[in-house]
Amino acid sequence: MQSAGKLMKVFITRRIPQEGLKILSAAGVCEVSQWDSDEPVPRADLLKGIQGAHGLLCLLSDKIDAEVLEAAGPNLKVISTLSVGFDHLAIDEIKKRGGWSSWKPLWLCGYGLSGSTVGVIGLGRIGMAIAQRLMPFGVKRLLYSGRTAKPHAAEVNGEFVPLDTLVSESDFIVVSCSLTPETQGMCDKSFFSKMKPTAVFINTSRGAVVNQEHLYEALSSGQIAAAGLDVTTPEPLPTNHQLLTLKNCVVLPHIGSATYSTRGVMSALAAQNLLGGLQGTDMPSELTL
Repeated sequence: MQSAGKLMKVFITRRIPQEGLKILSAAGVCEVSQWDSDEPVPRADLLKGIQGAHGLLCLLSDKIDAEVLEAAGPNLKVISTLSVGFDHLAIDEIKKRGGWSSWKPLWLCGYGLSGSTVGVIGLGRIGMAIAQRLMPFGVKRLLYSGRTAKPHAAEVNGEFVPLDTLVSESDFIVVSCSLTPETQGMCDKSFFSKMKPTAVFINTSRGAVVNQEHLYEALSSGQIAAAGLDVTTPEPLPTNHQLLTLKNCVVLPHIGSATYSTRGVMSALAAQNLLGGLQGTDMPSELTL
């Protein structure tokens, strides 16, 4: 509801019958500006008049396209046309700027962590940090898989299980393993076919762990519920990539470490490793070849 005393700006693109103007005036909520002519409003005047408007009343001869919508800005709530036809309206552009609809009981609902089974593939340092952050949300079971059982898994009541068990029993699957010849392409058609149809797949490891063609098929067919990806192949994905067309796939630009403090620590660690290698001393994070 508009706050008391603050009128909503309305732009009318032509002279219209007085009946319509009287209704707007009597409502007491509009500040009306109008192109006062029987001839179509010039484009420049349309773009100027629509600026900051909450509402637009137009005619069939007015081309309401992306440029007009951009000129109007974020205040625009409604477009009313004095016509039965609407081919002068750029419907696809209007849809992009569509506002919230009324609240619905199942609107924007998803699957919750409370009482769920979460599977972590690779319970190393990062996987363990993820598991620790998940536990306060009421996760019922935490499964993990990898080469060997991890003693520290006891801190999160982690159950060491075969990969197939993890995939078939988990409501959320979090991939946080290293990229190796064994894990490359591990998440493929066979992998996704074993997941629950209500399961959510999350990859924070490396893009090449996932066969993205097979992931797209699983998501677009409804074989699995959704996916969240912080890593892809390549990075970033091309803007026309098929994964970006899906409503049940969220893709982030590898921002899992994107804080000033974390990137600062990464920079310092890289420098210390470099000096260790140059000076023949210990490297804090040496990769043993």
